[in-house]
Amino acid sequence: MRVGIGYDVHRLIEGRDFILGGVKIPHEKGLLGHSDADVLTHAIIDAILGAMAEGDIGMLFPDFDQTYKGISSLILLKRVISLMKKNQYEIENIDTVIIAEKPKISSFKNEIKLNLCDILGINANQLNIKATTTEKLGFIGREEGIAAQCIVLLTKKE
Repeated sequence: MRVGIGYDVHRLIEGRDFILGGVKIPHEKGLLGHSDADVLTHAIIDAILGAMAEGDIGMLFPDFDQTYKGISSLILLKRVISLMKKNQYEIENIDTVIIAEKPKISSFKNEIKLNLCDILGINANQLNIKATTTEKLGFIGREEGIAAQCIVLLTKKE
């Protein structure tokens, strides 16, 4: 068994889409980043890479490489899942938390979950998505950005 932890933060700005788990969520601001800045997917990617001891998202998909400019994080996740399969790992479960004051994502959780499960090749009972606020404290509380955390358990195929 291998455990990995992922964490990501992106700034909220006007003029960008707000994407979580590949789902576009209506909001007056979006996330700033080299790719689509999907913090949830980035945290999942880093957790999987960490469990395999394969570095992090910045090593595999550097922000100075124009190949990844504006790319969907779901494409990056698919590449990481291919690497995971090549290394003969399987996902046992994934637990995530999105940390944001706004927008409220409860009505989008199921769509996000189904979207990610499809790409991850897992059942819905293997992925948990939680959301919380910081009670208006810090940069997240001031609605300057959002964060996501993830932990994953992988097992090696025999």
